[in-house]
Amino acid sequence: MTESSSSHYQILRVAVTATEKEIKVAYRRAARMAHPDHGGDAAAFRRVTAAYETLIDPQRRKAYDRSYGAGTVSNASSDDGAHFDAPPAGSRASATVRRPGNGRNTAGDPPVYVPPYDGNDVPLIPLTQARQQVHGIPRKRGIFGAEARIQREMRTVQLLTRQVLPAIPAARLINGLQSPADNSHIDHAVLSGYRLALVNSMLLPKGAYAWDGRTLNHGGRAVAPPQLARVVWAMQEIFPELNVTGWTVVLSSGGNLHEPVIDHHRRPAGALETVQIVNAAGMVRGLKEFLASGPAPNTVNVPVLARLLRGMH
Repeated sequence: MTESSSSHYQILRVAVTATEKEIKVAYRRAARMAHPDHGGDAAAFRRVTAAYETLIDPQRRKAYDRSYGAGTVSNASSDDGAHFDAPPAGSRASATVRRPGNGRNTAGDPPVYVPPYDGNDVPLIPLTQARQQVHGIPRKRGIFGAEARIQREMRTVQLLTRQVLPAIPAARLINGLQSPADNSHIDHAVLSGYRLALVNSMLLPKGAYAWDGRTLNHGGRAVAPPQLARVVWAMQEIFPELNVTGWTVVLSSGGNLHEPVIDHHRRPAGALETVQIVNAAGMVRGLKEFLASGPAPNTVNVPVLARLLRGMH
């Protein structure tokens, strides 16, 4: 039996009596293995996603089970749909969406909404909301230092809005999320296609800082950045179909995008880190590269966007 003719249950490797929880666990495992960003196969990832979307919906699962029992079900992927043309994880090549008979779509092309707004189903969120590139504002929380934090976050919003979003029309910026890992907050989240970047910020005096993987060191002073890694891991668990990364942008009081200078002290060249520590110029350059090089970068992933807008709880 070929992969394309396998049943949804075989694709997820669950029994036909599998519970909703068992299906979710199996999907997360299968999605990680099949996702193009993690070295998997794009066609296999589409089959995994289709299997999950069918089996997790009670009505669709009942209809599928009837066809499956009668031996009339077909799971073969259609050649009429979009195809991921994704590079390996970490590649600098720009991934695209390829449609038969058309040119390749890149991050700079008009957004494609998945699932499409075709009028047949009740949408998860209105099209007018899905079209917005910026959602929410920095939240006022706590008492001490709240004003300084909001100003710092607004500077990051301006950077993302002016220098990242125009280059990637499908990118969506969500501000002021609550972390699913604990009671902390995520300052900003940028979603584009199947990639999600979580961004926090800090304000430090200009100068040269050495990043050793745990602290920023400057003139004998050590500064610990926001604890973002555990949030990245939690978001990766919630969204196994995405490639989730964290970014801490270090802003300077003078507004120079190239200050402060951050030397990745004793960090191996090309090392993959859960959270990138960068100045403003580094964040703009790195985020654009990260989002644009993902599979289907001109896609607005409507289900993920809807969950982010709901705060995910």
